[in-house]
Amino acid sequence: MESTVGTSKAFSEESAYFDVIVVGAGLSGIGAGVRLQRDCPDSSFAIIERREAIGGTWDIFRYPGIRSDSDMHTLGYDFKPWSAEKAIADGTSIREYVNATADEYGVREHIRFQHQLKSANWHSELGQWVLSVESAGAMVEYRCNVLLMCAGYYSYDSGYQPEFPGKESFDGTWVHPQFWPQDLDYSNKKVVVIGSGATAMTLVPNMASTAEHVTMLQRSPTYVISRPSIDAGANWLRRHLPEKLAYALTRWRNTVWQQFFYGLSRVAPSILRRSLLKKVKSEVGDILDVEKHFTPDYNPWDQRLCLVPDDDLFEVLKAGKADVVTDHIAQIDAKGILLKSGQHLEADIIVSATGLNLLVLGGAEFSVDGEPVDFSKEWTYKGMMCSNVPNMIQTFGYINASWTLRADLIAHWTTRVVNHLKATGNSQFTPRISSALAQSMPKRLWIDDFSAGYMQRVMHLFPKQGDQSPWVNPQNFRKDRQMFRDEPLEDGALSFESATGVDANDAVEIKKAS
Repeated sequence: MESTVGTSKAFSEESAYFDVIVVGAGLSGIGAGVRLQRDCPDSSFAIIERREAIGGTWDIFRYPGIRSDSDMHTLGYDFKPWSAEKAIADGTSIREYVNATADEYGVREHIRFQHQLKSANWHSELGQWVLSVESAGAMVEYRCNVLLMCAGYYSYDSGYQPEFPGKESFDGTWVHPQFWPQDLDYSNKKVVVIGSGATAMTLVPNMASTAEHVTMLQRSPTYVISRPSIDAGANWLRRHLPEKLAYALTRWRNTVWQQFFYGLSRVAPSILRRSLLKKVKSEVGDILDVEKHFTPDYNPWDQRLCLVPDDDLFEVLKAGKADVVTDHIAQIDAKGILLKSGQHLEADIIVSATGLNLLVLGGAEFSVDGEPVDFSKEWTYKGMMCSNVPNMIQTFGYINASWTLRADLIAHWTTRVVNHLKATGNSQFTPRISSALAQSMPKRLWIDDFSAGYMQRVMHLFPKQGDQSPWVNPQNFRKDRQMFRDEPLEDGALSFESATGVDANDAVEIKKAS
C-alpha cells in the first residue's frame, strides 16, 4: 500500500543540532538518508521537506501518463533493485518505490515534513550552518555541520509560462502540467498541448485515448528515441540470477549504453542523427512530414532526447487520434489558437507544457559569516560544491543519463567527507581556488554544451566552471565514479580546517552538548 504522508514523531520546535541536514525528501534526499544511516552510524542527520509527502517530483506531478524518461535500473538506487516488470515506469510506481525505500531503511523517522528552508548562514567560529526554516507559519532554527542540498532544481510554486497574447480571452480550460487538476475531464474534447519536450510527448498519447483529438503544437522539433517499456533482458536475468546480481548486471549494461550513446552524439552526431530519423520514418511512414516535425536544427544531445516507450506517440499519430503542428503562436482567442501561418487550432483544453522555472539551491538565501553568497561569482567544485562556501554540497544529476546515477555518487562522497571530519577532528571543508587560476582559467557555464531553454534561462545564476579538474561539472558516469569513490578527499583544492573560534576538541564537546 502506498504511503506518502509524513508520519514521523513530533519534534521540538527548539533549535536542534545535527551533524548533517539533508534538504528535500525526493529521490535524491531519500537515497542520501539511506547512505548516511548505513555508512555514517556515528553521525546524526535529519531531512527537512517542505511538503507533507515523500517523493519530490514523483509526488508533485500527477498529469496523465507521467513516467520516467530513463530506465529504472539506472534511475533507481544502486542499493535497492528495481523489481517491477516495466523498466520505463509510471509515476505511481516510482513514488511507491521511493516510499518503500524510506520505510525499508528506516529513513522516514528522520524526516521533518512541512519544513521549508528559507535561509542558511555559515558560522566559521562554530563550524556550523544555522538554518532558518519555515514550519506551520512560524520560523524555527536548526544547526548542522554539513548541509546536503537535495531540493531539486526547479520551483515547486510556478511552472514556466511564456506570454501568450490573448490568453485571457480563451473560453476553455487552460492547464499547466505541474498543477494538473485531478478532476479534469478531457473525454471527447479537443486538446492542444503546447510543447515538444518529454511532458508533451507523454501527455499526447495518454490523453488521445479518450479525447476527441489531441494536437501537439511545437515551435521547433525534438529528437525522439523509441524503446520498449519492458526490458526483456533485465527480466530474464532476474528470473535466472540472484536479484542483486541481475540488477547490477543490468545497471552496468545500461550505463555503458548511455555513455556510448552520448559519446556517439559528440564524436559522430550525423550518424546518430540519421539513425534516429530513420526510426521515426519507419514508424510514421507518410502520415506526416518527418523533416518538418521531427528533425531539429541542432545535433542529438545538444538538448535531451525524448523517450517514446512502446512507440505510443507514433501509434496515436497513425491512428489519427493525434497530430503534430510545427508553427508559432500569433494569438490565443476564445476558441483556440491562431498560428502565424494563418492556421487556427480549435481547442476545448489547452495544456501549456512549456517547462519549468529553475532555481538555484531551492531558492533559499545563503551567507557565509553574514556575507551573502553570489553563486554566479564563484566556481563549481566537481559540480557539487561552490568555491569559498564551506560544508555545503549540492546534488544535481546528469543531463545525459539518469539523474540518480550522479545523486548516488554525491551521497557516497558526502558520507566519505563526514567520516573524514570525524576521523581528523576537523569541522570545515571548503573549496579554494587560487587567484591566479581564477584569473587565467576560461569561464564556462555550469551546464555547458546543452542548449535547452529551461537551462539557458538561468545558467548565469549558477557557479561557473573552468577547464581544469576539479573546477568542472563533469557529466561522465565512469570517470565520476572513480572521482567520487576513490580519489583522495584532500586533493589540494578542498581545504580542511577546524572551527576558527574553538579548537577541535572543544568543537566536539559543543556538538555533544547540543
